[in-house]
Amino acid sequence: MGPGFSPLDEELGLLPGNLTPRLQEALVRLSTHIPSFAKAARELAWFTGATVHADTARQRTETAGSVLVAYETAQAARILHEHPAPPCTPDTLILSVDGAMIPLVHGQWTEVRTLAVGEVQPPVASPAGPVVHTTALSYFSRRTDSATFGELATLELHRRGIEGARRVGAVVDGALWCQSFVDLHAPEAVRILDFAHAAEYLTAIAQTSGVDGSLLSPSQLVELRHALKHDGPAAVMPLLRTLVATQPTNAELASSLAYLETREAQLQYPQFIAEGWPIGSGMVESANKLVVEDRLKGAGMHWAEANVNPLLALRNAVCNDRWQECWELIEREQRAQVAVRRQAHARRRAASKEAKAPAAAPTGIPPARPFVRPLEAEVKSPHPWTCAWSVRRQRELAGAR
Repeated sequence: MGPGFSPLDEELGLLPGNLTPRLQEALVRLSTHIPSFAKAARELAWFTGATVHADTARQRTETAGSVLVAYETAQAARILHEHPAPPCTPDTLILSVDGAMIPLVHGQWTEVRTLAVGEVQPPVASPAGPVVHTTALSYFSRRTDSATFGELATLELHRRGIEGARRVGAVVDGALWCQSFVDLHAPEAVRILDFAHAAEYLTAIAQTSGVDGSLLSPSQLVELRHALKHDGPAAVMPLLRTLVATQPTNAELASSLAYLETREAQLQYPQFIAEGWPIGSGMVESANKLVVEDRLKGAGMHWAEANVNPLLALRNAVCNDRWQECWELIEREQRAQVAVRRQAHARRRAASKEAKAPAAAPTGIPPARPFVRPLEAEVKSPHPWTCAWSVRRQRELAGAR
């Protein structure tokens, strides 16, 4: 007997490793939620009595995440190639993209890009003005360059029906890759510069030191921010230009003004509010913490580059409330991989047996017949159990006589 695969493994639908499918799912789910593989292993032992090492938790989780990453990458490529019809046609969608830094091994840092997309609800009146709520939020995160991220995010945006939405808005900061992302997926979207981001540039200009201190006092800065939000850029840009003109040698001050001037169309906050759009990118800022940092930016964590995206894919599955769907996909793909390995193993065994088989005899020469001992020469010793029974039976029969 040589090493092989038990048919019972296939009948029970077992996955790679020595855990049952249910235990493996529980271990991976705990490792996705809890910011420590060792803690996840301990929680599994507490709930189920199954003891596993932290390395097992890490390996099973990274393997499952890698399967999900490969599948989602292939699906994004298929959508880009085939351009299928969107699965839904929402009325109003809002999207936002941003990046968060996480630590790698050897003291390096890398950026994880995240997309947040949701449905915009009608404004709700409040004493401070209309409040816009965004619901049905979902996320997509990857550690990759901006161009590749834009292609991979096609999967999530297609699922949300961005191609068929009646209105689309994009609230982002002024980074060029964010604008390129919008160009790729929704070039006709209403583009809104995140208000907090714009306010940072106002603050930088107002707090620049002049001859008599800061160019604007704190109270004047508050008034300026209020005017930008409720009156629009036309009410604040002339004042900013006047302030910058007083510092002709300050290149940084001129750069801040140029940043706002080139994005003036994205500063029309009174119009955006009237149309029912949110003017802040809080949903993606929250996603940076909820999806990425809560799991990948803990104390003492340092990630290998190859293991970042598998964890991000699983975090997306959890935060999007799609765990069951994604895990069924992971199990199906892993079972398919096991079947392929078994078939390859069977082919290797068959080839090995064929190589070890004796060569066929030349044509015309009959094969040699094996020596067979004559029947009369065959003497078999009785089995000791049979012998003992026979003697005992003979004694019983003699006594009966």
